[in-house]
Amino acid sequence: MIEKTILVIEDNEMNMKLMRAVMAMGKFRMLEASNADTGIRLAREHRPDLILMDIQLPDMDGLSAARIIKENPLLREIPIIAVSGYAMHSDREKALEAGCIGYITKPFNVKELIQIIRECVYTNTVQQ
Repeated sequence: MIEKTILVIEDNEMNMKLMRAVMAMGKFRMLEASNADTGIRLAREHRPDLILMDIQLPDMDGLSAARIIKENPLLREIPIIAVSGYAMHSDREKALEAGCIGYITKPFNVKELIQIIRECVYTNTVQQ
């Protein structure tokens, strides 16, 4: 299997540590950003296979960052999955409207997250 690159944009260090473990278990290459600006820059520089985007970030919210990425013709095909502690139906709708293809709530099941990532990067679909 070809190693896929996942960009994780997450400002909470404990959550980032968990994501490192998830990426290692799934055998994915991981790029890390702790804020939206860095995440957007890394997306431009590396064109990852998938972006896992936290919604609450310190410099700008993840949905605004997703919109910026989706407006860029070179980046718009990169799938983005929103990751959030919010579980409201309207939050999921907002994420989809911003261009995300999926919405995962924290806390998440590690095995399920790995499966969702694999579905996305190898079949280009997300079923939740």
